[in-house]
Amino acid sequence: MSLVIGAFTMGLILSLLSLGMLISFRMIKFTDITVDGSITLGAALAAVLITQGWSPWIATLMAFLAGSLAGMITGILHTKFKIQMILAGILMMTALYSVNLRIMGRSNIPLLDTGTVSSGIEAIFGMSGSESGGVNVLGWIISFTDMAVFVHSLLFCIITGILLTLFLMTHFGTAVRATGNNAQMVRAQGINNNIMVVFGLALSNGLVALSGALLAQFQGFADVQMGIGMMVWGLASVIIGEALVGRRSIGLAITGAVLGTILFRLLIAIALRWGLNPNDLKLVTAIFVFLALVTPSWMKKIGESLFGGTRHA
Repeated sequence: MSLVIGAFTMGLILSLLSLGMLISFRMIKFTDITVDGSITLGAALAAVLITQGWSPWIATLMAFLAGSLAGMITGILHTKFKIQMILAGILMMTALYSVNLRIMGRSNIPLLDTGTVSSGIEAIFGMSGSESGGVNVLGWIISFTDMAVFVHSLLFCIITGILLTLFLMTHFGTAVRATGNNAQMVRAQGINNNIMVVFGLALSNGLVALSGALLAQFQGFADVQMGIGMMVWGLASVIIGEALVGRRSIGLAITGAVLGTILFRLLIAIALRWGLNPNDLKLVTAIFVFLALVTPSWMKKIGESLFGGTRHA
């Protein structure tokens, strides 16, 4: 049960990364590699501020703002300096590696005996006075710490999803989504599509950095290498979510991204449980992404072949 709770918690935290990828990759159609640097930026800044005595909530908010700034710079490089989107993301990701090292002062910062954003919920569980030292879930005893992080991550994910849905249904949010679908139409409506791209990337990387801040507090450390491959992770989660629930509406797209992240994390946890070498984790992740990308088209071709052949007969 601890493995399941841990996988769900990790999936909920990383779903914020997937929501950021949903905005950049699907809504504004921007292939943003900044993600690999901004998630580490959020983790690094939150870890440093928490170890210096800042409130975990303030540190997490600062991580969100720092990620938004990184995304904004990527957008400016693309819109103002006419740098291709992939190159703009690579430039920012490369710069963020040095920035993150400067912020941290070293390659790894442990978060031992420090408060986290879930400390309040953990204290509430502790006040229950359970003699088992944990929460009984279907006969399994889950520690107060693990359960508090899970509940907090779930609430954080639900609130973020609702707020994001409400925002994207506003006039401004609709303009952001329309920019990715038809930039020419957006300009015809008197809207500066470049501003929409910059704002979309700022919001996207803000969510990614927020995920990094929560991830560092959950894992108990921030590492300068923790962002490697996270863009692929988020992309896979979005694609898996679309295969599960589709993307016919904003709510379904957001729900799918969350569910896809949780399912993807569960698959990785099961693979590790079955003896997968952690050194092969990135390879397995790439294989999962490949399958997520090609399976929908394969299924469509198989369906057309079967039903097409039936109709022809």
